[in-house]
Amino acid sequence: MPGLVNTPLFSPTWQGQLSDYVTAMDWSPDGRWLALASGAGDVQLLNVAGKQTLALEPPTGQSFDCLQFSPDSQFLAAGGQRGQVKIWRLSDTLGALPQLWLSLDHPRTWVEHLAWRPTRPELAFSLGRYAQVWDIVNQTLHTTLAFESSSVLGLAWRPSGDSLVVGGHQGVKLWSAQDWDEDPVVRELSAASVTLSISADGAYLASGNLDNTLLVWRWESPYPWMMRGFPGKVRHLAWSNTIQSAAPLIASASGASLVTWRKKTDDDDGWDSKVFNRHQGKILTLAFQPRRSLLASAAEDGQLMLWQKARRVGQILQGVSQGFSTLAWHPKGHLLAAGGQQGEWRIWAQSIRGRGFQKT
Repeated sequence: MPGLVNTPLFSPTWQGQLSDYVTAMDWSPDGRWLALASGAGDVQLLNVAGKQTLALEPPTGQSFDCLQFSPDSQFLAAGGQRGQVKIWRLSDTLGALPQLWLSLDHPRTWVEHLAWRPTRPELAFSLGRYAQVWDIVNQTLHTTLAFESSSVLGLAWRPSGDSLVVGGHQGVKLWSAQDWDEDPVVRELSAASVTLSISADGAYLASGNLDNTLLVWRWESPYPWMMRGFPGKVRHLAWSNTIQSAAPLIASASGASLVTWRKKTDDDDGWDSKVFNRHQGKILTLAFQPRRSLLASAAEDGQLMLWQKARRVGQILQGVSQGFSTLAWHPKGHLLAAGGQQGEWRIWAQSIRGRGFQKT
């Protein structure tokens, strides 16, 4: 295909199958495990180095929709349709199986979002119009936060761990983790925030919105930049996490359109945008390679595109019978995993000639 590099950036290394649509996946921060969940409710752990698969949950017909490892790689949390949040503890002992540590049951409430505090094993998750924060080691509830105006539609911790951001209808609320009883700082919106993302340095907060806009704030400022012109709601966001001296760069997806935004030097000049329309189906997930400017976008068209410097397609990965549903980069960036709408999962390894290659 014109414009693609001759040497593949990534090559397939392992593949498998879940019972249904792959709803979520996450690598442990230490790089040992890849966790996957499906629309049928099964949860699996993959040890890529040893090509081992562990089943944590069998399929039940009720989905797990979100999962994430704790920042110390000691815990894995998953939540979903059953209203349960399950937390497993992983052992450092070679060959020891993960053990169910805690199960928090909330009947008739779909748990759609969860996020670990970056600095300690505390877990925030959504419960309808509320969010709860738990100390997982001590198995105690820290706080219940009321969003009030709608169901919680997004959760994100600031990388420093000092604030929890909650999004929903007509607002984004910032709670201080130093005092949960303080009133939150509110960033008002004209519509609903459907996705949240915070830059790696914690300096910028972005909200993709139901009214086809993207808003970006400096963390301490109530006045956002507003980006318009999207074909639909802005569902997916990803910040580049390259060196801090680089101009902030965020990628956004709306329908089949991918738009990147790079901040200009002068605040009054706003952000430069580039629009890419290579996908033929709705983009369902995107993420930057850790500490690199390589951007991955996966869509319902069955194509996973790798964008070099977030500017041009360097490779198109395929291998699912219908569309892709999710993707996740290994913390070192040398492995890329993706899941499909028919339950397929695939892992690609960076080629030996690729930048920053490391053995699995």
